[in-house]
Amino acid sequence: MINGIDCPKNIRSIKDALETLQGKWKLLILFALSAEPKRFKQISTEVKGISDKVLSNELKSLETNTLITRTAVDTYPPTVEYSITPHGQSLQKVVEELHLWGIEHRKVIMEK
Repeated sequence: MINGIDCPKNIRSIKDALETLQGKWKLLILFALSAEPKRFKQISTEVKGISDKVLSNELKSLETNTLITRTAVDTYPPTVEYSITPHGQSLQKVVEELHLWGIEHRKVIMEK
């Protein structure tokens, strides 16, 4: 755990990270893009329960924060692909740790 030294700096960096990744969809979208670039409908299919409007907003936010890139492919009809950036890939350890924590958390909750 982070100790109390430079607490305001630690709080600021954690706040920045939480604001960038806030909501229940962003990490799931990044996870869906981790293997390969995908089109909008492919992401929508993989991230169950997200509406097209919310997905569109989340993709814009992830792009603004340089976690993904949006590439328009010159085809007819035009297609757009989304891919994770190296900056987005730097969250891999965070996602893996959340995954492991989620498994343990589910066990604890199910034991009640």
